[in-house]
Amino acid sequence: KELAVEVRNTAGMRRKKAIKRLRLIEAFRRSGARPEWMILSVLPVIPPDLRPMVQLDGGRFATSDLNDLYRRVINRNNRLKRLIELGAPEIIVRNEKRMLQEAVDALIDNGRRGRAISGTGNHRLKSLSDMLKGKQGRFRQNLLGKRVDYSGRSVIVVGPELKLHECGIPKKMALELFKPFVMRQLVELGHAHNIKSAKRLTERATDAVWDVLADVIQDHPVLLNRAPTLHRLGIQAFMPVLVEGSAIRIHPLVCTAFNADFDGDQMAVHVPLSEAAQQEARELMLSANNLLSPADGTPIVTPTQDMVLGCFYLTQERALESGEKRRRFSDETEALLAYELGQVKLHAPIDVTARVWDEAADAIVEQRVETTIGRVKFNQILPDRLRFVNQEMARADLRKLISRSFELLGKGETALLADGIKRVGFEAATRGGMTISVFDIAMAKGKKAIIAEADKDVAKVDGQYTQGLITEEERYKNVIRLWQKATGEIGTAMMDELNAKVGGVDPQFHPLLMMTNSGARGNKGNIGQLGAMRGLMADPSGRIIDVPVKSNFREGMTVLEYFISTHGARKGLADTALRTADSGYLTRRLVDVAQDVIVRIADCGTLEATEITLADTAEVIGSEWPISDDHQDMPELRAAFARRMVGRLAAADLKAGSEKIDRGTELTDALAAAIAASGAQSVAVRSPLSCVAPAGVCQSCYGRNLATGEIIALGESVGIMAAQSIGEPGTQLTMRTFHTGGVAGVDITAGLPRVEELFEARKPKGKAEISRIDGVVEVIRSEAGTVVEVTHREVYEVELDLPIDASVTAREGDLLEAGQLIGTSATQGDLTASVKGLLVKSKDGLVIRAEDVVPASKYPIPHNAKLLVKSGDKVRAGDPLTDGPLDPQELLEVRGRAEVQNYLVKEVQKVYRSQGVTISDKHIEIIVRQLLRKVRVDNPGDTRLLPTELADRLEFERENARVLAEGGEPATAQPQLLGVTKASLNTESFLAAASFQETTRVLTEAAITGARDRLVGLKENVIIGKLIPAGTGAPDAVAKRKAEEKLRAAAALAGGELPADFGQDDFNVFLQTEDAAGPQDDVSQLVALLTEEKPVPEGEEFNPLAADAAAAKEADGGSKE
Repeated sequence: KELAVEVRNTAGMRRKKAIKRLRLIEAFRRSGARPEWMILSVLPVIPPDLRPMVQLDGGRFATSDLNDLYRRVINRNNRLKRLIELGAPEIIVRNEKRMLQEAVDALIDNGRRGRAISGTGNHRLKSLSDMLKGKQGRFRQNLLGKRVDYSGRSVIVVGPELKLHECGIPKKMALELFKPFVMRQLVELGHAHNIKSAKRLTERATDAVWDVLADVIQDHPVLLNRAPTLHRLGIQAFMPVLVEGSAIRIHPLVCTAFNADFDGDQMAVHVPLSEAAQQEARELMLSANNLLSPADGTPIVTPTQDMVLGCFYLTQERALESGEKRRRFSDETEALLAYELGQVKLHAPIDVTARVWDEAADAIVEQRVETTIGRVKFNQILPDRLRFVNQEMARADLRKLISRSFELLGKGETALLADGIKRVGFEAATRGGMTISVFDIAMAKGKKAIIAEADKDVAKVDGQYTQGLITEEERYKNVIRLWQKATGEIGTAMMDELNAKVGGVDPQFHPLLMMTNSGARGNKGNIGQLGAMRGLMADPSGRIIDVPVKSNFREGMTVLEYFISTHGARKGLADTALRTADSGYLTRRLVDVAQDVIVRIADCGTLEATEITLADTAEVIGSEWPISDDHQDMPELRAAFARRMVGRLAAADLKAGSEKIDRGTELTDALAAAIAASGAQSVAVRSPLSCVAPAGVCQSCYGRNLATGEIIALGESVGIMAAQSIGEPGTQLTMRTFHTGGVAGVDITAGLPRVEELFEARKPKGKAEISRIDGVVEVIRSEAGTVVEVTHREVYEVELDLPIDASVTAREGDLLEAGQLIGTSATQGDLTASVKGLLVKSKDGLVIRAEDVVPASKYPIPHNAKLLVKSGDKVRAGDPLTDGPLDPQELLEVRGRAEVQNYLVKEVQKVYRSQGVTISDKHIEIIVRQLLRKVRVDNPGDTRLLPTELADRLEFERENARVLAEGGEPATAQPQLLGVTKASLNTESFLAAASFQETTRVLTEAAITGARDRLVGLKENVIIGKLIPAGTGAPDAVAKRKAEEKLRAAAALAGGELPADFGQDDFNVFLQTEDAAGPQDDVSQLVALLTEEKPVPEGEEFNPLAADAAAAKEADGGSKE
């Protein structure tokens, strides 16, 4: 109580100290721990297995550091005991006690207090704390990541003959992986008498063994994983196919998900053992069931490289020669036969009766189509609903085709279609023989002339610089501009050359152009480097070197040019290495902050909404805003706007043209497109940002699961999905800050560092000044620098209470000073103005119109900042005054939670969009929601909270509601924006926080506060070795399974048979929640329920389980009840 009073009445350091002490005492009081328990009188000794001693070759012993540390404690303790018994002088005993204390400190945390104790060879001894800390510590090395049996790894090669759900496993590896299964089968089939002989047979690998192995792997999925596992598609299940050799074969279409290529990558294989594990692998993890990317819902199984090139080549059409006629065929089979017999070429235009899907009739019809043989071949692989595709198929078209197939026909058909495209694509690419020779690279005509012209212009600019007419900065910019123009011109000349019909080769069949046009590989820039000129290069700091590389790769470069271009190549490699590590660390922090976000309830019932606006969409995709009159339609912007709505639930009634959309409706692709087309500027949707579920999020606020295309299921761990979706493309983001050229350029933080800056809620470099109040701007420039003043003026009117006999001398429109004479009255004498203002007439008589002026807020502006406002502009609180990124903490103070959430989501999206990566908003929203979970308590009122304590927002509201109900004073608090690292350490679960960072601090605090871990997140359950409470381990799913088992047991009981394991309660207490779904009834009640005879009403489903029980009862005369 004294401390509480001190906290209320003091300030500064004293208050801080008092709060710290109060927090500690409160922790002891609440947890029931005693302060004296914090002083050790007995030391725990860990088991010998955890501090082993091994004999080395030379007969010497190597021992764990802990044994050394324990030994020191024992020696000093015994010596102290002897000294006390001998009655040694106080000074010696005190010295020994100090040494004993040091030994104990070193054992618990070496180096925390004083100098670290080192062993032989001057290395720091590893204490108990060090055993838990860091990547090699107990938490991260042994509890969160374990090595598993029944696994193998090998190099991967392509298996184009495989189906999408298959992988090739080398025979030798499969035999080793499935050894126990094979041995059991050998004994069962009588090939061996006991396990020992079966083992010998397996090792000899006889013919019988191979036959048994082939049987065993039938319908037994295996898991394939490629490190680094950046998202959940890095581990997928496949059905194994035995192959010769020692390399694992994988399907070419799953390479994108694994980010695998065949330049020596390795993959690991794992065998799921239990029935439940196999079922999960088959139903949830099978590659054919994971066709969409969880990040943005687009197909991840799309053809690439050779397949794209093949399909593009196959579906091209050659123009008719003069005088040539279209060949006509009666059906597709006849056309293909003519092709096989060499009567007609692959790309020749033909007229054929083809099978075409008629949308109106909802059936397949026969129709005459003008097409090519190649396109007929391509359509052979398409399901009826998608025919007839009559166009060139580039990469984007193939992706759209697979998307459409998924929408219309589901995953089974789509997997077959993808396999078909793969087969046709590879075949066409192989038969087409599209190869590139050096001579396919056309050289730009007139290149020498363009370069000579540019050289002349550059010499002119240099001349102006030497005469002192322009600055170094201007010279540099002009030279860069000239060379960029020259590079562009030469590139265009080379493309013209390529597109001309050279040597009788039709440009549309030019192999180089086909690769680019189809989207299989390469772009105009790459071709330019091959045949035009390489152009300007950047130095290691990112500044462009003003000496261009004039050669291209076909001509070859000079030594100097080669040297200049080394910079870029080397920086690229260094950056990639750094980026991978940084991106991995960011992902880890994101996973940690969001790991306990699981879909726990169906609807939280919130009335709040998040606005998706057209203006924000324009800003994210870098489109023009506001839209000018000549760009009214802006199809790209509208499409992006629609994409942001898809899969959300409407938070209010909406209109799409004439159609009305009710609140709570899921916005499908069609509805979203209709809303965008109707000209809507903003749409209110449900969002994780406004979800008020007490733990995790609710289904309605999350909406559609992008990986399946359906509403998210209960128990889905959306937090991990969000973290992976943001972290996985992190490696593709650019690294470092880039310099905007010139001498006095500004560094702009972009790419990965910018994402990190946003998620860590740091003050950005070169941040914009924002106005703290609404008001009018005045820009004051002086010698000292620029200052922006914002003045807030509020106008109000003061009524003049004049007596009846008043004679007013002041005129309407006069500007009066306070206390100025405005008239006289016989009864009241002189009449004066009470405030300074303008005398005006209103309907109530004369009033003084005054204005209230808030003292101006002054903002000093850095000399290199770009002003966004001018004198006289009106600004709102939170508006930026200068150019640059905003400080999210400032924005939170001035504009509040909703605004800062929106800003963070928008800024993160900008970074990813600039690199061409699409991520759904909701993933970023989940992370941002976690950053704003806490509030900082200002005044605790009558609550149990402490001042400056960080409390969970919803917990804070609940506590306030409780106090108000009891008639007490509620607490007040400010919303807090924490960075990902801080937010992870402030989680409810101490196990999850300890396994993340600062392990010793977290565990110490947990011990003092007597913290309890409710095991609601994923990490804490993994640490203690329980099923995670998500997916198939979600409490609802577990309770459902339990109920089914009880019903089965009851039925068996009623039938007179008891299962062997009946009555053994293996219910997982850790997964029981108060409101776990499913009956927890007594078996007797279930039996009574089951054994009631009830006729099955017509049309109702017949339950064989209940019927069996009833029949058994009848046969037995009901005696077994």
